[in-house]
Amino acid sequence: MTWCPWKGIIGKMEVQINGEARYFDGPLTVNSMLLVLGFDPRKIAVERNLEIVPKGAYGGTSVEDGDRLEIVHFIGGGNAKAMPALDFEGQGWSVAGRKFNSRLIIGTGKYRDFLETARAAESSGAEIVTVAVRRVNVSNPDEPMLVDYLDPKKYTYLPNTAGCYTADDAVRTLRLAREAGGWKLVKLEVLGDQKTLYPNMLETLSAAELLVKEGFDVMVYCSDDPIMAKKLEDLGCVAIMPLAAPIGSGLGVQNPVQIRIIIENSSVPVLVDAGVGTASDAAIAMELGCDGVLMNTAIAEAKDPIAMAHAMRLAVEAGRMAYLAGRMAKKQYADPSSPLGGLI
Repeated sequence: MTWCPWKGIIGKMEVQINGEARYFDGPLTVNSMLLVLGFDPRKIAVERNLEIVPKGAYGGTSVEDGDRLEIVHFIGGGNAKAMPALDFEGQGWSVAGRKFNSRLIIGTGKYRDFLETARAAESSGAEIVTVAVRRVNVSNPDEPMLVDYLDPKKYTYLPNTAGCYTADDAVRTLRLAREAGGWKLVKLEVLGDQKTLYPNMLETLSAAELLVKEGFDVMVYCSDDPIMAKKLEDLGCVAIMPLAAPIGSGLGVQNPVQIRIIIENSSVPVLVDAGVGTASDAAIAMELGCDGVLMNTAIAEAKDPIAMAHAMRLAVEAGRMAYLAGRMAKKQYADPSSPLGGLI
């Protein structure tokens, strides 16, 4: 076996995997290549020359010299057996025909490790967790994966498109996500600016339209613009998710008027996504009438993420109950609680 500077290793196939050149003895199938690399085919998805390879076709799909492959998995980015969250109506909520008890959705990024992620998820009572799609570490196939700590049979994985700035990238990411785990319920976000992480609504609309046509159930991160929110619903999105404030800012609900209008105009679930910083922020979002709240940084970057996860769980429940109970009317002047009749 010799080295040639312009052809690599003489007598071996050169395959680009996740942007790196790898060399194999041929012939190979996708399945045999994964075994050589040390990956469990059940936990990943494979794209060959920009075409997704169905899991059932791994054994019959050849890998050839010059192929370009992407191998991805889910990272921290079901019917939970944890104690179900309370619901004042006793009915929970539904999205895309699926029922859930907990109205709190949590992200899985920014934690110290996967163990802390799992403990926070348990403490939150969440049944849905968002996950990012990222390349596997080809050099270390034994590296821990999120699925080893958060059982997809217990939690509903919600693949998202975090980090995507174009419709094409978002659609490609979610196609891979569907292949990796079989989930069609997804969270779409197409960002427009690296500093604010505000959504690019034109790209979001384009991606949403295509994903809906391909059979995805799309929950969509969007601006707090009621007109844009209605357009996304009309395209067939199953849930509208306006930001409360910039992602990861912890500023709380900055736009209650717009969010309330979105809720009033919508016939699908509306969930606040991004900007929650503490439990009172979650309660305020729920008191506006939101069907749920999605958060990550507020829990993961708390001094005690496990305790904060539990606090968020209680806040979402309390906010929902307060919304259904109906708050008192606001008044300009004092109104004594005790009757004045019979005053001494």
